[in-house]
Amino acid sequence: MTTETRSEAQLDEQAPEVAAQTAEAQTAEATTAEATAEAPPAAKRPHLDARGLLLKLQEASPTFRDVKPLALRIDKAIAARFPDLDRKVIRSAMRLHTASTRYLKVMEKATARFDLDGKPEGEVTEEQRAHAKQTLKERFAESAKRKKDALEAEKAKRDAEEAERRKAEKLQQLLGKFSKG
Repeated sequence: MTTETRSEAQLDEQAPEVAAQTAEAQTAEATTAEATAEAPPAAKRPHLDARGLLLKLQEASPTFRDVKPLALRIDKAIAARFPDLDRKVIRSAMRLHTASTRYLKVMEKATARFDLDGKPEGEVTEEQRAHAKQTLKERFAESAKRKKDALEAEKAKRDAEEAERRKAEKLQQLLGKFSKG
């Protein structure tokens, strides 16, 4: 046999093997495509917003349920415990929780921080307590100012209505006085 004939013979022998490998590869690709279609990608994950996540965390964690100071970098622990959550949702939920008046009041007096299981993990520094106190002070001052402004606006509205009523009354008196005559 010549080398050309030998190569053709080898190709003929390898043809069924190559066809089988190609078929296996196509089957594997189809299976992977089906699995990918069935598995929810990041965009198709069940949507959970920040408030929904906070409710879920309150059910799962005594630290959130009892509104205790959170351990630093607790967002990483949440991401590890709930890997299907989007990091943006976790950050939004943490922002909502840590900015709440209830949390700030706890932080104002706290000395320890807690992990997701309610175990102490770190301390609350004096600077952090002072920040919570200052934030609450500003928030209450802003709230009081809004109430005061609303009361003043309501009083100004009542005064304007009273002045309009008196003006209409005087016009009626003048109309009555000059129309008789």
